[in-house]
Amino acid sequence: MTHPFLDRADLRTRVREALSDFLQRRRSRLAEIELAALAPVADAIEALVLQGGKRLRPAFAFWGHRGAGGEDDDAVVAAVAALELVQASALIHDDVMDGSETRRGEPAVHRRFAKLHAEAGWRGDPAGFGTAAAILLGDLCLVWSDEMLHQSGLDPHVLARARPVFDDMRTEVTIGQYLDVQTQATGDTSTARASLVARFKSAKYTIERPLLLGAAIAGAPQTLAKAYEGYGLPLGEAFQLRDDVLGVFGDPAVTGKPAGDDLREGKRTYLIAAALEAESAKAAIDELLGKPDLDASGVARLREVIEGSGALARTERRIENLTAEALEALAGAQVTAEAREVLTGLAQAATQRTV
Repeated sequence: MTHPFLDRADLRTRVREALSDFLQRRRSRLAEIELAALAPVADAIEALVLQGGKRLRPAFAFWGHRGAGGEDDDAVVAAVAALELVQASALIHDDVMDGSETRRGEPAVHRRFAKLHAEAGWRGDPAGFGTAAAILLGDLCLVWSDEMLHQSGLDPHVLARARPVFDDMRTEVTIGQYLDVQTQATGDTSTARASLVARFKSAKYTIERPLLLGAAIAGAPQTLAKAYEGYGLPLGEAFQLRDDVLGVFGDPAVTGKPAGDDLREGKRTYLIAAALEAESAKAAIDELLGKPDLDASGVARLREVIEGSGALARTERRIENLTAEALEALAGAQVTAEAREVLTGLAQAATQRTV
C-alpha cells in the first residue's frame, strides 16, 4: 500500500530501519541460544514484519505525537515502531485461529513451520507442529514489542507516561480476538455485537490507542487526548469495516489473501450481520457461510446475496458516516497544522484502501 501521507517525514523507511535494527539484535540473541534451531524463528518474524505492512499504527502514533507539539526524534520513531510487533503477534495468532493459508501473499506462519517439519522429516504431525510454533512466535512478537518500546531511547519519565496506554492496547486487542472467536462460536448475528468486536479487535489498537500513545509520549493535555478518542475510535471502526468488505469482495492479487477466506471462516462481521437482517439472504448465508470447502461458485453466490441484500451499500454508508464523525472531531482538536493535514490524509488511507 502506497500513500503520500504514510511516507511523510520518511516515516515508513525510518520505522522499517528501526525494526530491522531491533530484530537483528534479537536474531543475535537467538543465535547465542541455538543457531540452527532458532534461525527459522528469526527468519519468519523478519519476513512478516519487514517485508510488508501499511505501517498505519506507527503513523497514527507518530502524528499523534507531532500533533501535540512533540518533536521529531528517532527515539519516538523506534517507540512507535514497536506497534508493528503487536500487529505481527495479532496476525500470526489470527491466522492460526482462522486456519488461513496465506498472509501478505506468502504462507502463513503456521503453514511455514508445518512445511519445515514435513521437509525435515521430523516426528509427529507437521500441522500440529506448525500451529504450536505459530502460537509461540506470536507470543514472542508480543514480548519483543515490550522490549522494543523500552529500548527505544525514550526518557524513563516519558516511558512511564506511555506505558499504561501500551498496556491497555495489548489487553484490548487480545480481548477483541477472543470476542471474535466467541461470537463465531455462539453465532451471534447482531450488528451491535459485530460493532463491539470490530472496536476491540481492530479499531482501538489500530488508530485510537496509537494516537493516545503518541499523545502520552508528547505529554499532551487531556483535552487533546479526548479529541483523539473522538477521531480515532470511529475511524478505527471504519477501518475494520473496510477490512471486512475487502475480506469478501477484495481482489486476492491485491490483498494477498485467498478470495472468500472470511466467508469460509464464517466471520460474523457487520457486513454479514447487516445481510442477515434481510429475509432473502438468510437461507444462502446459513447454508454457505463457514463452509471450509466453499468453492469459487459458493463465494460468488454469497457475494451476490450480500450485495443484493443491501448490506454492502449499508456498510459503505457506515464507513462514510464514521469517517465524517472522525474528521469532525479532528476539526475541533488543537493540533499542529501539519499533523491536521496528515491525520486527514491518513483517514482516507485507512478507509479508502484496496488492501
